[in-house]
Amino acid sequence: MFFNATRQFAALFFLSLSLVSIIVSQQVVKTETLQVTARQQFLRGIYLELIEINTTDSVGDTTKAAEAMAVRFRAAGFSETDVRVLVHPGNNRKGNLVVRYRSPNPKAKPLLLLAHIDVVEARKEDWSDNLDPFKLTERDGYFYGRGTADDKAMAAIFVANLIDYKQKNAQFDRDIILALTADEEGGDFNGAKWLIDNHRDLVSAEFGINEGGGGRHRKGVKLFNGVQASEKVYQSFLLEVKNKGGHSSLPSKDNAIYQLAAAIDRLSKFDFPVNLNEVTRGYFQKMSAIETGATAADMKAVSAMNTTDANAVKRLSVAPYYNALMRTTCVATKLEAGHAENALPQTARATVNCRILPQENANDVQRKLIEVLADDRISITFIKEPKPSQPSPLTSEVMRPIEEITRALWKDVPVVPIMGTGATDSLYFRQVGIPMYGVSGIFSDIDDNRAHGRDERLGVREFYDGQEFLDKLVKSLAGQKTTAIKK
Repeated sequence: MFFNATRQFAALFFLSLSLVSIIVSQQVVKTETLQVTARQQFLRGIYLELIEINTTDSVGDTTKAAEAMAVRFRAAGFSETDVRVLVHPGNNRKGNLVVRYRSPNPKAKPLLLLAHIDVVEARKEDWSDNLDPFKLTERDGYFYGRGTADDKAMAAIFVANLIDYKQKNAQFDRDIILALTADEEGGDFNGAKWLIDNHRDLVSAEFGINEGGGGRHRKGVKLFNGVQASEKVYQSFLLEVKNKGGHSSLPSKDNAIYQLAAAIDRLSKFDFPVNLNEVTRGYFQKMSAIETGATAADMKAVSAMNTTDANAVKRLSVAPYYNALMRTTCVATKLEAGHAENALPQTARATVNCRILPQENANDVQRKLIEVLADDRISITFIKEPKPSQPSPLTSEVMRPIEEITRALWKDVPVVPIMGTGATDSLYFRQVGIPMYGVSGIFSDIDDNRAHGRDERLGVREFYDGQEFLDKLVKSLAGQKTTAIKK
């Protein structure tokens, strides 16, 4: 009840100062509450606009979303030269937005704020009743919609906060660059890579903030605030068997499908060795103090230097996430074989998707697959060339403000380094020497991840808390001056 009344009040504020005074007297709303609510309402409007622009690869349009945000920046007073909508020449629906907030006297290289505005596919019939993936629905303390968590929340927060800085004429020791990009989710025209290759001067920075981290809670209790400092290398291999084939009425044991299936079965029984790095070792060390019982003991054991507790590894490996943190993984994801139901197969193919630890080599993984499949009739080739990236260093310049702000907002919640088991656009910037850190201060349920899935959602309170966290973090990293010049 209070939230709805406050929301109406914030909207009326922008229409009439006289109405504000009336509502304040009726609702007894303090000035501090009014300011926070008005700021949240402004952010919510940006969020709604982004969610309700379909930006899927199939029929969506990130150019439309980029233009919509550009309109807001120009209206806020950003110059035309500092608001650039850059469209991929191969597809006019693949637009990116780059905005620069200038420091009058920069003392350091820029800070990059990165968020992708494309989303994965979603069909209304696959979602629960009364939920449309391309309509922002607020219900039971959550925002529902495709992209609410991945990644339009961060995009909306960055847009709202930069406009707020402009309106307050905030000054920093470095420029702040915002890049809202297309095709992070796997389309044909990756926006981040294209910007680096074609507009490097616009996105070059000392370091940056992106998705990939974020906080985790369980049953409402905050566990940790994660910082993604590295990620696995995405690498798919094509397995292929050729055979002369023949009539299905005259079968033989020399069957391409059988050969491939037997090899894949051998792969299913194989585990790559445990190989922790700085980030994953730090993760298990930190989590051993958060978890309890046997899980905590196992995490402490595997994180110990120069020791390998096989039983602890075995127990932790039962959880797919912990298993993926400890080792390279390879899994069969697609099968294709045969050309007719009454003919012996002449070709059988499988796609094996590997997520390779950043400190390991794709060529070594390929050689290990050859060894594990143990069949020289099966060719194993890269589907695309690997795209490795170096981990971002966990420097005090970045980690200290994250820890201090986390402590100020949530007291005893620890900051935990994370290695992404998936892939983000951070890898392209890391490849060219720009460290990236996945951190948002947006908490989500560790046991209920709906990104890319049905009924994607994000907590309302968590969304607004994320705005406060990122506001404080960006100001700290950008070196906000103690006073701002009033217009």
